[in-house]
Amino acid sequence: MKKKIDLPQKVCAACGRPFTWRRKWARDWDEVRYCSDRCRQARKTPPSPS
Repeated sequence: MKKKIDLPQKVCAACGRPFTWRRKWARDWDEVRYCSDRCRQARKTPPSPS
């Protein structure tokens, strides 16, 4: 088993936080841009006018 520090990392396009590779992303790691569903949903919705 690999140690967590040995896994590849990326930076989330929405929040800017680093996140590491997960097994469920193994097939499409190159296309993963967001660290969570919450960040992915927040990026899709336009900002509300305040």
